[in-house]
Amino acid sequence: MNNTISYKGYNGSVEFSESDGVFYGKVQGVKSLISYEGKDAKELLYDFHHAVDDYLRICDSNGVEPEKAYKGSFNVRIPPELHQKAALYAIRRNTSLNKVVEESLQKMLG
Repeated sequence: MNNTISYKGYNGSVEFSESDGVFYGKVQGVKSLISYEGKDAKELLYDFHHAVDDYLRICDSNGVEPEKAYKGSFNVRIPPELHQKAALYAIRRNTSLNKVVEESLQKMLG
């Protein structure tokens, strides 16, 4: 089972509450709380789309730029020894630490 859904560049989680008998989720990668639910997959997708559309409409009517998930910038906490190895690797190759991380992720994730 895929536990994520996507719409208009936003990704949402898919979870199930056995006690309530409903599927629910929230948009991932943004600070705003954008949640949705449904009794079945069709209703969940409908509510997810509706929640994203509502969020975009509210941002537009308030003159606010909607948050974009995954802007391409993130902080990573790693052991200092690994940080040093990666930095020295970048220096030896006359490139940036960002480029080393980007290329490593590309290699790992395809």
